[in-house]
Amino acid sequence: MSSVNKVILVGHLGKDPELRYLEGNVSVASFPLATSETFNKDGRKVEQTEWHNIVMWRGLADVAAKYLTKGRLVYIEGKLRTRSYEDKEGVRRYTTEIVAESFNILGRKSDFENTSNSNNSTSNANSATATNNATQEQSVDFTENETDDGLPF
Repeated sequence: MSSVNKVILVGHLGKDPELRYLEGNVSVASFPLATSETFNKDGRKVEQTEWHNIVMWRGLADVAAKYLTKGRLVYIEGKLRTRSYEDKEGVRRYTTEIVAESFNILGRKSDFENTSNSNNSTSNANSATATNNATQEQSVDFTENETDDGLPF
């Protein structure tokens, strides 16, 4: 039997994406995403917020850095990854991140008009796809379709 590693989140960005470049000019964007749920506890509403570390690579990272801003509501699909690193004191630390494979910007049409320029068709587009090379950055629907080797899996 095969396994599945799939994450779907809808939440608000905690800060603007941080775009960095690694060896070979590979771009990576990261940002925190807040998801909240409300439930009743002893007859009163309680809101619980969970913070997630989001990572986007290559063309998807470039598009995220261009269009996403703190507070923006987004739908993200990706997978969980846990990695380890050594901190400044040499202590091994672990972190779990969501490696995004696609995202959609959610909200009202007026939310998008504020971030688009007059030459861009963002406010007029309903959806389009952005691939690793980010050839179509004119929409609110973005997907990373390929891996390093060009295979779709």
